[in-house]
Amino acid sequence: MIMDEIDKKLLNILQKEFPLTEYPFAVVAEQCGIGEEEVLIRVGRLKKEGIIRRIGAVFDGAKLGRAGTLCAARVPEDKIGDFVRIINAEKGVTHNYRRRNEYNVWFTVNMATSDKLDEFLEHVKEKTGVTDILDMRAVKTYKIDASMEMVS
Repeated sequence: MIMDEIDKKLLNILQKEFPLTEYPFAVVAEQCGIGEEEVLIRVGRLKKEGIIRRIGAVFDGAKLGRAGTLCAARVPEDKIGDFVRIINAEKGVTHNYRRRNEYNVWFTVNMATSDKLDEFLEHVKEKTGVTDILDMRAVKTYKIDASMEMVS
């Protein structure tokens, strides 16, 4: 995909300066020198083409007193669909993905407390019948700024 200067400016703003206002895309449009409708069209195109995966805030859950973990589950092939439907329906599961590994479904969970996280994992095991779930809580936090300055 070929991006023009407006696409690049738009991506810079979305990564580093997204406005926290009632109409953020109108503010972005003004900064880019285009209309709000064009910003929305461009964002939609960039998302469709895989340049943008998501637009949203990232919070440090630990600093907010929350508990999170990355889990890896060993799910029999014939149970993957049901397992994924069940974990996707649970509040606190942020995303999941399939891997080509004996632990074939990985997912992340965020809960109010560590105890709630333990309860959640026990609930999933009981509800799905899948008991081989690795709970890989972070022992150290690394802050990575993954934004990429778009230049011509």
